Amino acid sequence: MKADLREAGVRDMGRGGPPRASDRASLRRTNLGLVLRLLRDAGPRPRIRIATETGLPKATVTNLVAELMERGLVREGDIERHGSVGRPSRTVEIDGRTICGIGVEISVDYLSLIALDLRGETVAECHTPIDTRGCAPEIVLDRMAEVVRDTLHALRAKGTHPVGVAVAAPGVIATDTGVVSYAPNIAWRDVAVVDGLRERLGRGAPPVTLENDAKLGAIAEYLIAAEAGIHDLIYVTGETGVGGGIISDGRLLRGAAGFAGEIGHMPLDPGGEPCVCGRVGCWETMVGLTALLRRAAPSDDPVHDPTVDLEQRLTELRRRADAGDGATLAALERIADGLALGTALLADVLNPRAIVLGGYFVHFGDYLIERVRGEFASRVMAPAAGGCEVLLSTLGFSAAARGGAYLALDRVYQDPSGAAVMAR
Repeated sequence: MKADLREAGVRDMGRGGPPRASDRASLRRTNLGLVLRLLRDAGPRPRIRIATETGLPKATVTNLVAELMERGLVREGDIERHGSVGRPSRTVEIDGRTICGIGVEISVDYLSLIALDLRGETVAECHTPIDTRGCAPEIVLDRMAEVVRDTLHALRAKGTHPVGVAVAAPGVIATDTGVVSYAPNIAWRDVAVVDGLRERLGRGAPPVTLENDAKLGAIAEYLIAAEAGIHDLIYVTGETGVGGGIISDGRLLRGAAGFAGEIGHMPLDPGGEPCVCGRVGCWETMVGLTALLRRAAPSDDPVHDPTVDLEQRLTELRRRADAGDGATLAALERIADGLALGTALLADVLNPRAIVLGGYFVHFGDYLIERVRGEFASRVMAPAAGGCEVLLSTLGFSAAARGGAYLALDRVYQDPSGAAVMAR
């Protein structure tokens, strides 16, 4: 996690931002967070450089680093030499192997969990097939609580302390109340996810938050893209529904009411298929997973069975494409054309540096990407597509859960003094 997360926005994923420095204790918490975020964003550096870049006195930095080390959040790194003159300095780097954040994604076909330590290393992972749309929300929450509870026990047994759980869900999310207000693809309306999960996990569970899946996917993708100097991107999910997460100048774009990114319901085909939202011809009816399955196989084909793991079904469709199956190949061509249409519109309106295709699009990337790029370039009005390129995600279906884990960890970066775990 050495990406430059800019001066605000994604860097401050905790929404509330760092604690206000109203007294001596809060000033110290603020400075601890300042140092820890610098090491996260810019990488290892010696204490003298930390002092220079934060504007804090050298003695203050020495004390802050000592406290962060005591809490197990940073450690001594390599020796950094400055030419042949002067004494070499040992760097300080992120540690945090004894703490982690947990991200859980609720999808139409599965629950996905990823736990990451402070360095972004995976310490736990679980993928559970479930027909979310076919189950009552209470059953889904029961299963999610079971998966999270098992993970908490396993992590604590090996000395790892989970600092938070962030749930990624599709649709319209009320982050302040932890409610999925409207998620048509899983047939949820006004489901109290945060309260429901807290109640099931019981006392002693880490804090729980809720965020839109595509927004969390965009955070995870941005942490990768920023290392290549990309600070404006749109992440497009490829699942039963199609959603978007928008990063503008390193900031997660939420919109006036937090609903920015509902790109799957752009009405691009007025004479097309009915959408679960009640309208006709939404973009996701053209490029979503349901559209691929509908075009590639008859309704009684096993690839439509939601009780079968999605990865297995996609693997079967991939096998058919590789074998030259005409229906599958024709379906993929239609998906590519629909993707080019929608992404070109997004590029015209928002002019991102990159549009990242995730989810099932990655599974068929070599069948889609060149056709999408060719059509995309011809459709965007700006010369050279406005400097925008279409990329395939390297995270696949893990992006939303991974972004959730980063969001859960962000509370440590905002207030390191709240990290109760001490170095082992």
